Amino acid sequence: MRTLCVLLEKEFRQFLRNPFLPKMVVIFPLMIMFVIPWVTTMDVRHIGVSVVDNDLTTASRRLIQKIDASDYFTLGSVTKDFGSSLTQIEAGDADVIVEIPDGFERSIAAGAPEKVSITANGVNALKGSLGTQYMVQTVMQTLAELRGEEGLPAAADLVVVENRYNPTLEYRNYMIPALMIMLLIMICGFLPALNLVGEKEKGTIEQINVTPVSRLTFTLAKLIPYWIIGLVVLAFVMLIARAVYGLAPAGSVGAIYLAAVLFILTMSGLGVAIANRSETMQQAMFVMFFFVMIFVLMSGLMTPIESMPAWAQWITRFLPPCYFVEIMRSVYLKGSLIAELWTNYALLGVFAALFNTLTAVTYRKQA
Repeated sequence: MRTLCVLLEKEFRQFLRNPFLPKMVVIFPLMIMFVIPWVTTMDVRHIGVSVVDNDLTTASRRLIQKIDASDYFTLGSVTKDFGSSLTQIEAGDADVIVEIPDGFERSIAAGAPEKVSITANGVNALKGSLGTQYMVQTVMQTLAELRGEEGLPAAADLVVVENRYNPTLEYRNYMIPALMIMLLIMICGFLPALNLVGEKEKGTIEQINVTPVSRLTFTLAKLIPYWIIGLVVLAFVMLIARAVYGLAPAGSVGAIYLAAVLFILTMSGLGVAIANRSETMQQAMFVMFFFVMIFVLMSGLMTPIESMPAWAQWITRFLPPCYFVEIMRSVYLKGSLIAELWTNYALLGVFAALFNTLTAVTYRKQA
């Protein structure tokens, strides 16, 4: 135990003396939490709209005003020529064309509204699809108001939508738990690997190899500092999420930390195992970057696993972040209990044991 404490003191001193790592541990979480939730979003806004008004009546102007007042749309030109609006779509200056037919106002008064035509740019499939949906909602809302003003009964709402756990469908609420996971991958996976390989390149690890320090003690001394740093950073970003975005865990903080401990053990074990087999910093970085890209793209951090092909969904079962993502989002947004997610916790424990065993086995101490 005394040997371990001495090595831990050495690791913390080495970490604090490093001109780069302490700054990265502070600045990186701040950048991730303050910048990424705003720029990495699937919320679609500022959809360019060109209106072809063939009616030129109070009703058509009312619809145009509704479009202009919406936060989702940016109203461009209002013309009577569909060809000029289509040219704007082809040039990328508009995303949606709304064509109001001639006789639109008269048809509303007659109780049989003419259909409004919506043409969307399908190059950006997400923007075109959501833009069309938003526009349909705007048109239907305007029609209901105009029918009410004419004394006609409003159409019955056949569908009632309720969004559970994230009522406003705010994409930041979906992304912030994923960003926390990415931070733990970088801090508890990348940094231990780079630290260990850095010692190899400097030759200082040879001084440890000729001492009676056991493999277990040496491995723990390398990992424990980053376990502590990872847990501190997690608490820090959770406070930022609450203070800046108003996002607090709906479930137990203890459930989050239990999963975080298991995940940190997993990632740090993987990082040191890679470092044990790497001779240079560049080699370790390339291998870690490969794993990080796989984790980010295939574990459900960015895109739903259910949307992937069957073979890709099968691969995700072997990715530890997949289970941590499910825990974080379920606890944060739904308030799920540990008992409800015990399978994910158990699999994280298996990965932690596997990777840390791999760490101890791959470390070759030359006495």
